[in-house]
Amino acid sequence: MSEENTDELLDMLELRERIYHLRQEHGDLDAAIQIMSEDPAVDQLRLKRMKKRKLNLKDMISQMESQLIPDMDA
Repeated sequence: MSEENTDELLDMLELRERIYHLRQEHGDLDAAIQIMSEDPAVDQLRLKRMKKRKLNLKDMISQMESQLIPDMDA
């Protein structure tokens, strides 16, 4: 295996690990949002920020997952 292939493999593994951690954070936020949403006295601004963070995480995950898809030669 060439050094270039090894570096590419390491990059993909690091990307997969990052995606894994982002998914965990996304799930944690989802659970927290669900619990907070049930409280009528919830801080709406905080809840809105958490929802925005969750959406940003989803976008980041999608973008990173698309980087894992190999390019097709035209």
